[in-house]
Amino acid sequence: MNKLSRRHFLLASTSVAAFAMTGGAGLAAEPIVIGIPSAQSGPVGIADHKDWQNGAELAIAEINAAGGVNGRMLEAKVVDIDILSPEGTIAAFQALGEAGVHAIASAFVLIPQPAMDTAAASGIPYLHGNTQRASLDLFKSDPQKYRNIFQLDVDETWYGSGFIKFCSDLKKSGKWTPKNNKVHIVQEQIAYTQVISKATQDAIAASGGEWEIGAITDIQFPVQDWSPVIAALKETDAGVIMIDHWVAAELAAFTQSYAIDPVEGALVYLQYGPSQPEFLDLSQGAAEGFVWGTVYGVYADEKGTAFREAYKARHPGTMGVVYTGGGYDAVHLLAKAWQQADPSDFDAVGSALRATEHRGVNGFYTFLPETQSGISYPNMVSDPEAGQAHLFFQVQDGEHRIIAPSPFTESEFRPAPWM
Repeated sequence: MNKLSRRHFLLASTSVAAFAMTGGAGLAAEPIVIGIPSAQSGPVGIADHKDWQNGAELAIAEINAAGGVNGRMLEAKVVDIDILSPEGTIAAFQALGEAGVHAIASAFVLIPQPAMDTAAASGIPYLHGNTQRASLDLFKSDPQKYRNIFQLDVDETWYGSGFIKFCSDLKKSGKWTPKNNKVHIVQEQIAYTQVISKATQDAIAASGGEWEIGAITDIQFPVQDWSPVIAALKETDAGVIMIDHWVAAELAAFTQSYAIDPVEGALVYLQYGPSQPEFLDLSQGAAEGFVWGTVYGVYADEKGTAFREAYKARHPGTMGVVYTGGGYDAVHLLAKAWQQADPSDFDAVGSALRATEHRGVNGFYTFLPETQSGISYPNMVSDPEAGQAHLFFQVQDGEHRIIAPSPFTESEFRPAPWM
């Protein structure tokens, strides 16, 4: 072989190697980008959004370590979002669209339409954990427009009806005997908590007299002083107290005030907020015995425990047990869809997601056609592996322990210190 032929051979060999490394099309080496709108400032949402981002980034790291998706690495594009304003929500979603992301994975927004409309305009697949009926109603109003938008979990109405079911089941189990059948609801004023309160009241009315409304007390965020609320609770002296509020710091302050002057014998339920990691830290031991629930949370089974251990290895300290798993599962759902569809073909990815079945750390995912949202166990299905469990936790020995539903329990209900 002469020098010229050898030079041509070496150049050709180099070109073939580069061609193979890029998958032959010059595109395979390009990352698949997941947009994550994550609240980094403002009065609410930061802890949940950071949990989601951390969970998503853990999934990305694991998938990339295993070779990516069809040889392409995953990459996160994170932007700040103001979840309290339509303008702030739109700005974040537009920024992600302009950055050329292949999907948006969001913990939640408080006002769903601006986010959904902005994502729909581009067709970008948008997975979220809004837990809002408003999101589902918007999808149903125009399924074609919102075809690539998926709510990973169910709507918030199940927080109300599911809680009353929990109370009835706990009573039937013999592990708890309520001192009376009155339920005192303390309700915050945003649409989300109002929907939960209404669903709770409807479930009480449908109980055939098993439960009755003792009183309804309104609160307004931010709650500066829980003393008037506790005075109202003591006056009603209900067997069941529901604090329908979701901000962890304020619920932690409630536990401290309540521990000093409790309603003796009452079962006290805090809606969702204790899932945020700062709740246990800020309550400073006063949260012992409080019950709380989430329609979407990390299991403590083998799969959930493995995730918890991997997460804590990356993020030592108190772990959030809702949106950590949500962000992690969202990335795995997208990766599964991208194995079958070109990430740049948004409609093909949407079709793949609609056909997906996936068992994640927060339960089983399949999307109901009429709402493109998740399924709740045991509220909607009797098979524990056919939906996402409505988990009820109790703070025991300074830790969150799942006490319902079976078979996902890790501890039995304990009488609270004031009981």
